This record gives sequence, C-alpha cells and structure tokens, in this order.
Amino acid sequence: MAFVFGILSVFCAKKENIWVYPTGLISTIITVYLLYQASYFGDMTMNFYYSLMSIYGWYKWSSSARKTELAITRTTSREKKLGIVLFFMTMGITYLVYKFFHYPLEIPNYIDIFTSGIFFTGMWYMALKKIENWTLWIIGDIIAVPLFAYRGLGMLSLQYLIFTILAVLAYLEWKKILDNNLQK
Repeated sequence: MAFVFGILSVFCAKKENIWVYPTGLISTIITVYLLYQASYFGDMTMNFYYSLMSIYGWYKWSSSARKTELAITRTTSREKKLGIVLFFMTMGITYLVYKFFHYPLEIPNYIDIFTSGIFFTGMWYMALKKIENWTLWIIGDIIAVPLFAYRGLGMLSLQYLIFTILAVLAYLEWKKILDNNLQK
C-alpha cells in the first residue's frame, strides 16, 4: 500500500495536483511503521517529517489558504540559504536520532543521514512549489535506490527507482510550465 500510494503521490505532484498530499500522507504513515519495524530510524524520522510536511503542503496548495493559486517558481537567494541550513540541520537531527536509539552507525547510516538532508529540503521546496525540489528528489532518489537494495528492502529500492523516473519527468514538466509563465 505504501508503494502504490507513494507512486500515486509523486504522479500527482508531477501534475501539480493537490492529491499529492493526502496520497503522500497515507504512504508516509505506512512507511513510518515499516521502517520502525526494520529499525531504520533515520528513514523513519524522515517519513514522519514527510507526514507533517504533507499536512503543511496540503494547506499551502489549498485554495482556501490564499487568494491566488501558488505558482511554480525558482528559489530565491533567501530560500536557497534556508535550504542549506535545513539540509545541515536535518543531517544533525537525523544523526541524533540514530544516537538516541543507540543504533550503530555504519556507512549506509551516514548515507541515510545525507539523503535525509536532501529529502527534507526537497519536501520543503515542494510545499512552496519551487522547481528545485525536483533536482533534490532526483539526487536523493538516485542515492536511495542502491541503499535500499543493499539493505534488502527491494520494494523500496524499486519504488525509489520509479520515483527517480517520475522526478525527472516532473522536473521537465514543471520547467516547461515555469518557462511558459515567465514568457507571459
């Protein structure tokens, strides 16, 4: 179920459809449980964050939250600086989560900490409809595919491979929309 709703969520995001958030919420809640059971606490923490960001993004994309539609834009200098801060802050917090659960840190865990920073920032940019979210998702997904395969989580590896393909297609679609909006 997490797999199906996760793919559906990314497809909805690609289409700028607000259903990205409720479908994503279902996927992340199920994934939090599965990752907790597998003792992948960094990934679990990130999926808990995705659940919270799904609620935030749902609100931001909702027409009742503002007078005009939220348009696809590029990040400002301020948003880029905040993104860098979020990236490093997330890596620090994810590291502390591993320490809190007394989980031994090995190379795959450090990779998880790194991708957590990428995905955290990407999710925030997604809620703001910043095109750079797709670049971060692509980078993180490419790293996550072999990581999940190495950990024996074949379905998650396959899911992130599909996420990578969808993220590339979404980036191209959003870029086209952004370019058309800039020409108006």
